[in-house]
Amino acid sequence: MKLLSLVVLGSLLISATVTNSATQKDVKATLTEASGRPLAPSFQLNDARGVPVKLSDFRGRPVVLNLWATECGGCRVELPTFVDLRRRYNEKELAVIGISMEVMYEGLKTAAEGWARVRPFVQAHALQYTILLDDGSVEKDYRVMAMPSTFVIDRRGRVAATYVGVVDSTDLLEKVLAVVAERE
Repeated sequence: MKLLSLVVLGSLLISATVTNSATQKDVKATLTEASGRPLAPSFQLNDARGVPVKLSDFRGRPVVLNLWATECGGCRVELPTFVDLRRRYNEKELAVIGISMEVMYEGLKTAAEGWARVRPFVQAHALQYTILLDDGSVEKDYRVMAMPSTFVIDRRGRVAATYVGVVDSTDLLEKVLAVVAERE
């Protein structure tokens, strides 16, 4: 009887997961007026080679900042959107930055454990944009409550749009086009 109960429970969980992913809607964001945009929290994190990267390094160009993890299903779904942005824009027009929340999301103890998961994932998915590993500071400063989370940051380092959940790729491109066109 216990086995039958476990099989039924397992079937229900699988069914709920499939239904949830099939009915999931990609999120859209509102583009905040330039005068009302908050300054994006600064950060300094190391890339896979150990080179420090700061958000301020990208000042003067828009940034799409995506917070993700390798085992986050929604994160995996939206990765092609960021790969496409990198193909559409050169690094001088738009910076695309992915910050893996691997250590916190997976409960890992060290950055080395995080990079051991992230490096092969980045290669396997051909993520040709800046990839960093969070040390907990970005999660805290950006008040991340769910993943994926994506922020469109303007040339002056202010948050122009925020997505919590899988981005609607058309909506994100619309926001990016608007922020790239801004000349303030």
